[in-house]
Amino acid sequence: MTTQLITGVFPPMITPFKGNGDLDLDAHRYNVEKWNEDELAGYVILGSNSETTLLEPEEKRLLIEMTARYRQKDRWLIAGTGMESTRATIQMTTLAASLDVDAALVITPSFYPGQLNEEVLRAHFLRVADAAPIPIILYNVPKFTNVNMPVELVVELARHQNIIGIKDSSGNIGQMARLKSLLGERFNILAGTASVWFPALTLGVSGGIMALANCLPNECSLIRQLYEQGAHAENARDWYNRILPVNEAVTAKFGVAGLKYACEVAGYKAGLPRLPYQPLTPEQKTYIDKLFKAINLFKQ
Repeated sequence: MTTQLITGVFPPMITPFKGNGDLDLDAHRYNVEKWNEDELAGYVILGSNSETTLLEPEEKRLLIEMTARYRQKDRWLIAGTGMESTRATIQMTTLAASLDVDAALVITPSFYPGQLNEEVLRAHFLRVADAAPIPIILYNVPKFTNVNMPVELVVELARHQNIIGIKDSSGNIGQMARLKSLLGERFNILAGTASVWFPALTLGVSGGIMALANCLPNECSLIRQLYEQGAHAENARDWYNRILPVNEAVTAKFGVAGLKYACEVAGYKAGLPRLPYQPLTPEQKTYIDKLFKAINLFKQ
């Protein structure tokens, strides 16, 4: 990329699977080309909503390759490369860089939470940043890792020239506000969930990597566009309130299975979750159908 400023909306891309559980690369290509037509700033491959922990190394490589091949070239391509070990994270980041990825999203290690103090996290991220051939974006998602990166540590890591931002999926708007006040415009703070998207915009955050952007990319982008027009901030808040029930359904309530079904409703090819995780029941699908119908009633 020609700039390290990251603005706009990114989907942490779903991974389509066939009925037998195999990776469906044709469906993935279809989704990438459909997202190319949407109001997005780029693509995040191998994020939490990509079912990354269930993917094999070769599947990860194929997904990155196909996304890089069919994406719009003037948009960011970010790949989740964080692994449990520093060594494996560096290897995965180096591979991603060789496949035309612009930046790496590096999640905190999490398997031994009792040992993941600031010293361990600092050493891990600095070693990765030193070795990585592409910029690093920290990924803080305590919901999945049970590790919440201290604000002070993020501020310290932000001094490294190869660490350019953080995706904060803590859902803690106070924490995001503190990061923004301490780091200002020199560091990319990205909203990690649509539940904080409008409040984040009021703090000066202008980028987000959000599960909801998989199925409602244009609506997520519209909220930012309306807010930045100033006089339309009230309309931005209205749209934010409209999509919140869908976001709750595809994150906290039903998780990836709900997100994948919502994507199918919205015209993308999502397939089923990979085992052992289960698809939605008919009753759960009806719940999401009703949420989408409610949004459609208000479309302008």
